[in-house]
Amino acid sequence: MLTDLSNRGVKDIFIACVDGLSSFPEAIRSIFPRTEVQQCIIHQIRRSMNYVSWKDRRAVIKDLKPVCKAATEEAGRMALDKFADTWGNKYPKVVSS
Repeated sequence: MLTDLSNRGVKDIFIACVDGLSSFPEAIRSIFPRTEVQQCIIHQIRRSMNYVSWKDRRAVIKDLKPVCKAATEEAGRMALDKFADTWGNKYPKVVSS
């Protein structure tokens, strides 16, 4: 697919949002080396929930929503700080992700 895009004349991709396939970012960078590859936020949240106890999942998701729905970077950082204060000790991998 990426080779086909290149053959059709695409010179560069600025940002690629991927679903977490382990080799896909490398494949993108091999053809479009300046591309910034990011993991889809939904897939990132789902993967992070593997570290959260079933009894805490609803509360963690509820507290994570303001981070994901923030209108500005500053608001997102403030929401993330609040999330980290609440859950950072118990689930540090979720906060760092």
